[in-house]
Formats: sequence, structure tokens, C-alpha cells
Amino acid sequence: MMRARSQRPILITGGAGFIGTNLADALAAEGRDVLVYDALLRPGVEANLDWLRRRHPARVSAVVADVRDTASLAAAAGEAAAVFHFAAQVAVTTSLVEPTTDFEVNLGATLHLLEALRRRPDPAPLVFASTNKVYGDLADLEFRREGEAYRPVDERLHRHGIGEDRRLDFHTPYGCSKGGADQYVLDYARSFGVPTCVLRMSCIYGPRQMGTEDQGWVAHFLIRALAGEPIAIYGDGYQVRDILHVADAVAAYRAALARIDRVSGRAYNLGGGPANAVSLRQVLDAIRDLVAHPLDLSFHDWRAGDQRYYVSDTRAAAADLGLAPPIPWRTGLGDLARWLGEARGLAPATEQPRRRIAAAVSSA
Repeated sequence: MMRARSQRPILITGGAGFIGTNLADALAAEGRDVLVYDALLRPGVEANLDWLRRRHPARVSAVVADVRDTASLAAAAGEAAAVFHFAAQVAVTTSLVEPTTDFEVNLGATLHLLEALRRRPDPAPLVFASTNKVYGDLADLEFRREGEAYRPVDERLHRHGIGEDRRLDFHTPYGCSKGGADQYVLDYARSFGVPTCVLRMSCIYGPRQMGTEDQGWVAHFLIRALAGEPIAIYGDGYQVRDILHVADAVAAYRAALARIDRVSGRAYNLGGGPANAVSLRQVLDAIRDLVAHPLDLSFHDWRAGDQRYYVSDTRAAAADLGLAPPIPWRTGLGDLARWLGEARGLAPATEQPRRRIAAAVSSA
């Protein structure tokens, strides 16, 4: 017999990953049972799961399996009170080398998960981690360079960012697989009444992020700088992103689930917004100040589908999800540096950023 929803765990696919681990920690801390579903394929995620189990031994359980294992995925979904779906192939570069795998993990597994929920007599809500890549390379927009960053010619775009009304334009196999999954998730709310919400993320950063050249560039840059290792820049470094601390992302995911009856079938852009819009060069300048030594930089050709400018219009998400203003990016960068010092011995610990971030988490 299926347990009452209040007694069931919250399922987090990719729950040992960067955002999934932070979300699992927040949910378990407030007394929710969490089921982490993860294949543990990415370096470092096994340590994240061990950390969660040590912190919340009575609250966190795990299924070590691939999302392409449809039987295991359906079994986990069948007992879930709600689902946060983070599991994915996350690199554009990998999708260009292995497009079939990219499709199977990002789109195929999402469809199987939706089907498992649809077959239940009481479909559990699902909140899906999508990406700003669904909007393509934005090559039709005009930009000019001002100082260390690109700036849109359109002043409305500069003030507010890219809105959800922007047309979808999938580039690269990764963009196609994530974009297709994004649309399936929305349609299962329309066609089948499965409560779903999509968050199209910009660049999320913060503690427990491993940071590689293909994913998690803020952490990657900081790790390389702290270790005194060279940093490769693809493009000219003036490209702009709106970066968001993971504490703010966790607050948004929790709010989407709490308000699922009101936001089901909706997609929201989630990022730092114009207040946290910053170029790669500006982040590197701030990192240089943090590490107090010159950085070893090299520049390379642009990568496929890369956007010269992407900033999220976050007004709809802030209004509908009740989100607080995001943590300022320099404060968040200091917090990440502190965590790297504590977790990896790459920098001395500092307390002031930690207090600011802890306050943001506790108020989420």
C-alpha cells in the first residue's frame, strides 16, 4: 500500500550533485525525508552524499542508479511526495561528442520520469532544472562593449534581462535535449495534470560545487586561481552572465514546490538578474583580489552555442515565488572562497561572508 504523501520522501534526482546536495541539506534540516537518486559518476559527488549522510543520518537515504535505469527510476518516483529533477548530462562539449547519450540522459530519462508520475493515482509534483540555453545563442540581439563587459543596445534588455517570452531556439545537442525536456515537463501539466514547474537557470555557484572547465565556471576559475594553476578563457572574456548563489537557488526551488498549485505549468528564468550581471573578466578581477596574486590566463576560440550576453529577467520568478533579492555576487564569491578553504585547504577561512549566507539560507 502506498504511504500517505506526508510520510513519503522528497526525491532529488542528481541529488549528490552541487545544487541537489544543497537542496537536500536544506530539506533534511527542516525535518523532511530525502531520497537522493544519483549514479555517482561525476568526481566529488560521492563525497557530497557521504556528507549528507553524516549530517542527516535519519533523514537522507540514497539509490545509486542511473536515470536511464527506468525500473529503478519508476520505483523511486512511485513512493515520492515530490520530485526535484536535476540529474542530467550537463556539458555542451560532451553533447557534441556523444549526442545519443545526451539525449538518453536529458530527454529520454525525463520522459520516463514523467510517465512514472503520470501513472500514479496521485501524481507527485515535479520541479525541473532547465537552462538558459533553451534561448539559443541570442545572436539576433545587438551588443556593444563598455569597459570590461558587453552591454545590450536595447536599454530595456539592459535594465531587466531576458524574459520568459523570449522565443525558444535550441542550439547544440545539449540545448535540444534540455529544451525538449523543458517542453515535455510543461506539457505534462497541460495534457495530463501532473503538477510541474520549470526553472531555467543561469549560472549557479557556491559551496559544494566542484567546478570544471565545462560546468561551474565560477568555482572552476576560483579553484584554479587558488591552486596557482592556469585558467583557459573561451571567447574574449567580455561575455556577461548573471550569477546566482546556490542559497538563492535552493530558496527558489523550495518556493516553487510550496506554491506548485499556483505555478504548475509555468516556466521561470532563475538567475542573479541585472544586479548580479557580471563578465568573466570582472569575476577574474575579483578573484585576483581574493587570492592576492596574478592569474595565469589564456584565451581560446568561442565554443558552440556560447552566448555573449545572458542575463535573466527575474521579475516573474520574484513575484510569483516570493523571492528575496539575491545575494550580491562579491559576497557570494567570498563565501565560495571560504568553503574552498575549509573543504579543500585552498584558502584561509573567513567568517563575515558565512554569516551573510547563513542568514539567507535560514530565511528561505
